[in-house]
Amino acid sequence: MTDDTPAGRSPSRRTLLLAGLGAAALPFASPPARAAAREVKISMQRSSVLFTILKVKGTLAERLAPLGFTPTWHLFTNVLEPMNAGAVDIHADVADAVPIFTQSARAPLTFYARERGAPAAEAIIVPADSPIRTVADLKGRTVGVSRGSGSHYVLAAALKRAGLGFDDIRPAYLQAPEGAAAFEQGSLDAWSIWDPFLAFAEAKRPVRTIADGSGMTSYHRYYLVNDSFVAAHPEVVATVYRALVEAGQWAKANPDAAVALLAPVWGDLPPAVVAAANARRTYLVEPVERGQLGEQQAIADTFLDAKLIPRRIDATDVPVWTPPAVKG
Repeated sequence: MTDDTPAGRSPSRRTLLLAGLGAAALPFASPPARAAAREVKISMQRSSVLFTILKVKGTLAERLAPLGFTPTWHLFTNVLEPMNAGAVDIHADVADAVPIFTQSARAPLTFYARERGAPAAEAIIVPADSPIRTVADLKGRTVGVSRGSGSHYVLAAALKRAGLGFDDIRPAYLQAPEGAAAFEQGSLDAWSIWDPFLAFAEAKRPVRTIADGSGMTSYHRYYLVNDSFVAAHPEVVATVYRALVEAGQWAKANPDAAVALLAPVWGDLPPAVVAAANARRTYLVEPVERGQLGEQQAIADTFLDAKLIPRRIDATDVPVWTPPAVKG
């Protein structure tokens, strides 16, 4: 996958040209030119599997065209900055920890969907020949993690459960691609990471998992949209939601086809690696229910204790958009 053109202004409007005859020669007035489609800017990460499917297959472009919109795709390694800045309209799935940071930053974002949890899809790993056997053994060690990610929470929660804190380790804050290189080169004693990077690492060298999200987080992945965009264009968000549901169903019903689609996008990975990452994800997209956000509060409180956010927040006090088909 390659980075798309950064978010910017819409392309100039195009005029339909009349071939052969000038307008004056026509017996009736020519039909009005169709207005150029408006961009809907969508953020992505390499872990944004369902949006990757929709992009590669052209499904979302096809669905949005009748509404007068066209999707533009923007790849980020760190989604917090564009989410906080409102640089794009609709955000792809992010780990459960990410909205804690955006809420703490008072970013104007609304929850519009979630992918049901897959706790084994993020883990703390060490080389297979490492003397590190437990989280407690991380004391004094260099541990790679992406700041603000779901794996940041897994590391924080695992340390807390082991009676340790971030002051007891040497955290190396690296974006996932940088962390992958550092772990492979032996610069890290351990790495807290999520799929598909977890599957990449497992394929590169023998590793041992000393903890995953099990017992600490369900690892739901949330989809968010700018408040102003969903208020102005709920029909676009509804279309995106339905397309995501269908993409998730397709990925699970057609695992071999999903692997064939994703492997070249992820750098011609061996099919077994892509299959391993896909097997750990549910790809089950569903509405967000405020009553199910209690686990978000545990994440927020852990981050506050670890001094990763500056103030206590009520993690359930967020805007939630409900798809029309499930409104009561």
